[in-house]
Amino acid sequence: MKHPQNIAVGILASSKIEFRLIGTFKIGSEECQTLAPGNYTVRAINDQMIIESHELTLNSSSPITLEPVSPNNTFILKKVTIGIDFHWEQKEDQRFSGKLKFIKEGNQVWAINLINLEDYLQSVISSEMSANASLEFLKAHAVISRSWVLAQIQNKNKSLIKSPKKENTNPTEIERWYDHEDHQLFDVCADDHCQRYQGTTKIVSEKALKAVQQTEGEVLVFDNEVCDTRFSKCCGGISENFENVWEPVYHPYLSKVVDSEFADTTYVDLRIEEEAKEWIRNKPHAYCNTDDQNIIRQVLPGFDQKTSDFFRWTITYTQKELAELLQKKSGLDFGEIIELKAIKRGHSSRIIQLKITGTKLTVTVGKELEMRKWLSNSHLYSSAFVVEPKNLKNGIPQKFTLSGAGWGHGVGLCQIGAAVMGEKGFSYRKILQHYFKNAELIKLAQ
Repeated sequence: MKHPQNIAVGILASSKIEFRLIGTFKIGSEECQTLAPGNYTVRAINDQMIIESHELTLNSSSPITLEPVSPNNTFILKKVTIGIDFHWEQKEDQRFSGKLKFIKEGNQVWAINLINLEDYLQSVISSEMSANASLEFLKAHAVISRSWVLAQIQNKNKSLIKSPKKENTNPTEIERWYDHEDHQLFDVCADDHCQRYQGTTKIVSEKALKAVQQTEGEVLVFDNEVCDTRFSKCCGGISENFENVWEPVYHPYLSKVVDSEFADTTYVDLRIEEEAKEWIRNKPHAYCNTDDQNIIRQVLPGFDQKTSDFFRWTITYTQKELAELLQKKSGLDFGEIIELKAIKRGHSSRIIQLKITGTKLTVTVGKELEMRKWLSNSHLYSSAFVVEPKNLKNGIPQKFTLSGAGWGHGVGLCQIGAAVMGEKGFSYRKILQHYFKNAELIKLAQ
């Protein structure tokens, strides 16, 4: 296996994109054709892309690549959406190094950043968490972020990735799961759907630079292939198996991990409902069970810090709120909601199948992200929850309290837990061994 030099990252798509060049850029490989520093727009009109400024208009029906004349030259893409469909969704201007490529797709233009893989990683580990986190945690994340993106390219080249939305549906049973898209125009996207990449917008600290340099080319492998390393904010105490969240394929390196130094003496089976209820309603020892604000600030960017109850959380809906929310998010009219019942749970207590019984309709829904979408205006923190119906009137609850554990899908590395391990003095190798059992750490050939 060889270490690739460059990757293509899809940043945003729109019928009109505003951007600013900081320094001179040449068009393609033509030295004589350049764009001066300044503000520009690119539009998709009919079968053309049109780049405009106060001084020029450039038309093209083919992809356009802008290459910096000097490696210090950068560009700014305006109004980039981050946190798409999540509760922190917002727009911001973002600055990037490397090349800027425009490709027309339908009535939109894609802005794509062609960037050195190691430079990309410096931004990823500064975007996914604070660049001032512990060095060992940042090194562990550099390895899994590198592994993840190379696994996507590896799988894409083998045509293993299918559609981003898989589903099995009938009138009473719905199963959908969402995974990395088979992006045709680029390798990965820049948002949470893949992994956060916000260019040089995020402050890349000396630690982030060291983390990437000191692990350069290092990846996790299993059975001679780069591991599809996953991560989420907080597992809630035990990580989940890959096949319970995405396609039904077992990956030995993405299976249950008790997030504690006492893992060998922790015997719980959270697939059993009563054990799951007891686990969720308590706060068992775990690396990710922390309220240390210094650690939390290291892991969570500013907008993520609005979420403080990530290890254990509670949300209450009135009957009216829940019925309206389910109809809005699922498109189904359940009538009044009688019961939310876990039919099947995974190893972390995350619900895989949830039965929703209403006065008009009964449906079983899965997998975890689909039910999280149905049960929140954005996304419920996780599908590891128990339900307490309250104030029954004629057998119909007037309130539902959901008590839950963790934040995210819970597969692979737990970012909060790994940050705590880093603060406790664990090496990045130990952190990786903890979360990705059966995987081997190797250095790719140049």
